[in-house]
Formats: sequence, C-alpha cells, structure tokens
Amino acid sequence: MAKAAAKPKKEVSMEEALWKSADKLRGSVEPAEYKHVVLSLFFLKFASDKFEKQRKMIAEKFGERFIDNVAFYTKDNVFFLPEESRWSYIIEHAKQDDIALKIDTALYNIEKSNPALKGALPDNYYSRLHIDTAKLASLLDEINRMNTDDEENDIIGRVYEYFLSKFALAEGKGKGEFYTPKSIVNLIAEMIEPYDGILYDPCCGSGGMFVQSIKFVEAHSGNKKKVSIYGQEYTNTTFKLAKMNLAIRGIAANLGEMAANTFSNDQHKDLKADFIMANPPFNQKEWRADNELIDDPRWNGYEVPPTSNANYGWILNIVSKLSQNGVAGFLLANGALSDDGTELKIRKQLIENNLVEAIIILPRNLFYTTDISVTLWIINKNKRARVVEQNGKVKRYRDRQKEILFMDLRQMGSPYEKKYIELTEEDRAKVTGVYHAWQQEGFEDTYQDVPEFCYAASLEEVAEKGYTLVPSRYIEFVNRDENIDFDTKMKTLQSELAELLVAEEQSKADLLAVFKELGYEIKL
Repeated sequence: MAKAAAKPKKEVSMEEALWKSADKLRGSVEPAEYKHVVLSLFFLKFASDKFEKQRKMIAEKFGERFIDNVAFYTKDNVFFLPEESRWSYIIEHAKQDDIALKIDTALYNIEKSNPALKGALPDNYYSRLHIDTAKLASLLDEINRMNTDDEENDIIGRVYEYFLSKFALAEGKGKGEFYTPKSIVNLIAEMIEPYDGILYDPCCGSGGMFVQSIKFVEAHSGNKKKVSIYGQEYTNTTFKLAKMNLAIRGIAANLGEMAANTFSNDQHKDLKADFIMANPPFNQKEWRADNELIDDPRWNGYEVPPTSNANYGWILNIVSKLSQNGVAGFLLANGALSDDGTELKIRKQLIENNLVEAIIILPRNLFYTTDISVTLWIINKNKRARVVEQNGKVKRYRDRQKEILFMDLRQMGSPYEKKYIELTEEDRAKVTGVYHAWQQEGFEDTYQDVPEFCYAASLEEVAEKGYTLVPSRYIEFVNRDENIDFDTKMKTLQSELAELLVAEEQSKADLLAVFKELGYEIKL
C-alpha cells in the first residue's frame, strides 16, 4: 500500500510566530513589556544572521584568513560580532543558568564596538528581569525559528507595531506609534521622489519611513549617499529602536541629541528639508497648554493651531521645515480635511498660499493599530512652472498654483494576512502615473478626470465649497442604483435567502440528532 502523501506544512505568519514567542513570557513579565524583551533578542538574531551571511561571502570570495577582518564587514555596513555576541553562541548556551547575563553581555559588546548604536540597546536588562531560565530558553528557541531574511520590509518596525497593536490598551494607543506599512511609504516616496537632498521626518517612530525611502532610492538606481536623513521621536523606547533599526542597515541619520517632543523641544530648529515624509499621531489632544507656543515662529502667517487637536500643528511644522522647492507627503486622519473654526482658517490660508498640491484618500485597514481611512497630503512649496533634472531624468513641471488634485483610492488594494489591505505595485503605479502626468507639461493629453478616482479642481471650486478638502466633494461618483433591474436583483436575493434557510434547517437537524444520541433529546 502506497504511503499517503504528507500534508503540506502550514506556513506560520510572522505575527503568529511573534505571539508564540510572547506567550513564553506569560507570568514572567507584564504584557506591555513583551515587545522590549522580544525586540532586543530579535535584533540580536537579525544582526547575527547578517554577520553570518557576510562571513560566508568573505570566506568564499577572499578566503578563510579574512573572516575575522573587521573592515570586510564594516565596508558593507554589517556589524562585526565577537563570538560571545553571535546568535549561535546564545542558542548554544540557552539552557544555562547564566543565559540572561550572556544576552546582556552580547548586547553590551555590540553597542560598545559600534558607535552608531550608542544608547540604543538595553543595559543589563535581561539580568534585571529575572525570567525563569526554562522560559527564557523556550523564548530563544521560538525566536530562533523566525526568518529575518526580509530585505523588502522594515521588519523591526513591523515587529514593534505588532506588539503595540496587541497591547494597545496598556500603551501606544492614542500616542500615534504607528508602523507605516511598506506599501504606503512606497506610495509617498514614489510621489515625492526623494532622490537627492535632505529628508526629514518630525515623528519618525522606529525609522520605517527612512528604511523604505532608502530602499526606494536604491531600487530606482539612485545614490543613497545623496540623501541626508534628519528625524525626531518623542518616546525614548521608540527613539532607541529607530537608532537600532537604522544602524543595523547602515543608514546614517541625525535623530537629535535625545528623544524629545517636536513641538516643545524641536531638535532641528533651523532645518530646511527638500523632502518630508511623516505619519504624525492622529488627532492628538492637549498637545500644548493654553498659553504655550503662542508665538512659535512655525505658525508665522497663520492662526495658532488649537490645543484640542495637533493635526494642524503638524501641518504647520512641516510647512515651516520645507526648503524653497521642498515637497512633503504625510498622513492625517480624515477629519483634518473639513474641520471648522481655527483649522478652517489655517486650511484656507494654506490653500490660498498655493501649498496644497494633492489630497489622496486611502483604503481602510492599512494599519495594524487602527482601521480608519486616512488621507495622504502632498504639500509643495513650489507649484510654479520649472524644469528639473532628477535622478538622470528631465521633468518639465507646468504651473499648478491654482489647482489641487483629488484622488480616492478606497476601491483599491489587495488583502493580505487575512484582515489587512495593501496597495499593490500596480495600484501605486496607477496613482503615481496620474499624479506625475497632471504635474507636467502636456497634461492635456496625458491626464483626465476619472469618476470615482480623480479630479483636478481649481481654487475657485475649492473656495466655492468652503475650502473643504474632502475628495468626494469634487470627484464625480456614479449612481449605480439607476442601472439596477429591480426584479432581477430581488430574484437573486430570493434564491440566496432560500439557500441560507435550507442550510439553517440542516444545521438545526444535525444539532438535535447529536443531543438525541447523547441521551438528551430536545423536543420542540
């Protein structure tokens, strides 16, 4: 008799693997602490996997005698790890009573020998936790199974975001600590094209915007050395994580001297950026006191943003940081498109100053930590006609000072990991193609308004509609109800309902039969 074919092994998602690893900590540390415990270990494995990959390449290409030459690692932005800091060493000693000390020593030595990591890694952390040796060994074993070979994604940021979403009630919820999905970062990068100049993120989180932006530049044959990175982060843990995330990828960045509030302790006061990419905290309340930041130079020419919501504080901070030809792409909650009062006055001024270039509504369920639909704003300091050479290509921009492009992407996107949506490469190409065509000379032949997708509005139209920036107020929507045959529709519903009722009766009969077999017959 032939042996039955083995069932294909179920692929475990990264999220499932993370949950399994966190589950090993139950009862040993507080749930809100899980991410700190797992992340540093994940970093250790990530750094070690990169080291081993480089070590193998050196041996094959140059010979065994060069495998301990530090220069052969640093030239490719790979950390050289002494033996006691390698993941293989940690796994080998995982069941020993002093494993916590060994982990702390491994992290200490990595930080000590790599200046870019100064202050990024935990100090004597695992020894202080007093996790049971068996539990810690089990956790290490679980992390050992995880694949770090993911060049396409900001995997450290994604791990962090996962834990934030899991324990949002304990921390993170409302603080705006959102990992921005790769597809959204790519969309922003493809629209503003940050090839050459200063790139700034005023709320950089774990550094995901920078990671994906540099990948974008490299993917389009650009030179990442032409991009200077500046950022700021409020939360100390996340600040350290950003340093860790960028250092391990060989990305040089100025994140300021410390974790600090962008509004009250701006680490880059005089910065003028060519490109700004940001995902600020949504609808941040009480972000300043009533008498605080009243005369801040960032609000010059505008009303002071209200204390009740920081959205327009973020917008004006971004506008103030743009160079004379600077362009920004950032995310905000949809409410910012139509807020009244002070926000309306600021929005009106931004529009009349010809700064708002495009407003793009994104699909729901893009983020781990929120399922709301959000808006991508494109702010451009120079919407006048000009010729620009960028990454080896000449672009002939037309004068767009009296126009705003509106786009609605809510019908786009493909599902991934069961409940999330991502914009595919084809989706993004369609959006950026329309945007760049509208920007440039000859747009009369290359751009057209499309119902339920895009519309180029004049400032007169925007003024007539009370300076709202809600895309649905401008984009034409098709009334599909007019084309529906009522009789056909009702017959379809009739058939579907009949099938449901039959299935319900069958389920009921099956349930009654089970109880009868058990000797507990149910009589109706």
